[in-house]
Amino acid sequence: MTTERITIGKKVIVAITGLVLTAGSLGPAGAQAGTTGESTAAVAAPKPPKGARAVVQVTPNPTTRRGQELTITGHCGGGKGLKAVLGGIDREHPMLRNVRIIDDNPRGFVAKATLAPHIGNGVGPIFVDCGGEAGVTLLVTHV
Repeated sequence: MTTERITIGKKVIVAITGLVLTAGSLGPAGAQAGTTGESTAAVAAPKPPKGARAVVQVTPNPTTRRGQELTITGHCGGGKGLKAVLGGIDREHPMLRNVRIIDDNPRGFVAKATLAPHIGNGVGPIFVDCGGEAGVTLLVTHV
């Protein structure tokens, strides 16, 4: 399974093996090159609901070893600033250890964490809480 970030203008799309998660609606695709100079109609995705507009990325993704340091970046999509980063859905055995918020700026946050030693090959969610907006991405592990 692979993930890929695609940026179109100010919008970010994360494609995950057949799934497409969008952050915001996609604007006009722009004019297509042609002899008439006319633009084509854009296909617009619905805007995410309030409370789910934060955008998050994890680097490196996929990870290749246990204990590897990860960088979590993104923006809060209207939220107040980065409040928390959670790895996985199992509170007793989280995917991330030693989570540190380096910069909580809502327009561009940065956090660091290490991959837990018990993690194997697979995929797990990384959540961010931005004080009113939340975001999620998938972390792929090949350890």
